[in-house]
Amino acid sequence: MELNELQRAIEAILFAAGERIELSRLAMALEADPQDIAAAADALMDELSFERRGIRILKLEDGYQMVSSGEMADYVTKALETRKPPKLSSSQLETLTIVAYYQPATKAMVEQIRGVDSSYSITALMNKKLIEESGRLNVPGRPILYRTTADFLRTFGISSLEELPPIDKVSFGEPIVEMEQTQIEEPASAEEA
Repeated sequence: MELNELQRAIEAILFAAGERIELSRLAMALEADPQDIAAAADALMDELSFERRGIRILKLEDGYQMVSSGEMADYVTKALETRKPPKLSSSQLETLTIVAYYQPATKAMVEQIRGVDSSYSITALMNKKLIEESGRLNVPGRPILYRTTADFLRTFGISSLEELPPIDKVSFGEPIVEMEQTQIEEPASAEEA
C-alpha cells in the first residue's frame, strides 16, 4: 500500500473509532508493517497540524487517536453543548500524581505517601477515567494495582509518561529504614561525646 492510501485508511479508521487505536491493531487491519503505519500516521499528524485543520491526530503511547483541534474547542463546545469536565480537587490531584509516578500503585501506597485515607479520591479518579485497575499485587490480601489511562495522557496533553516532569520520589523499604536507623544512632553518638 502506498503512503497516500495508508494515510486515508488510517484517517478513516481513527475517525470511525473515536478512541485510541493501538499501532499493532492498525498494522494488523491494514496488513502493513508497524513502522510504515507509524510513518504514515506521523506524516498525517504533521500535515493536519501544518494546515491548521479542525481535526488532529494525537500519538498516545503506542497508539493514535483522532481529536478535534484545541483551537476549535469553543465552537465544538457550543455546538455539542458539552460541559467542561469538573476540576480535580487537591486530594484528587495528589492521588493522581502518586499513581502517575509510582504506577502500578496500590491504595495503601497512595495513603502511605499522602498520610490520609484516599478511597474517595481513587474512586473519583476511576469515575473520571483518569486511572484504572491494572491487576492485583501478589501479596497477602492481593490489593488492587492502579495505573493511569489514555484519558490521563489526553487530559494533560502528553503523549507518554516519559514526558512527566522529573520529581524526587519517596523511597520504600530498606533505604527508609537505613535513614531512620541513622537518625536514631546519631543522637546516641552525640551524647557519648
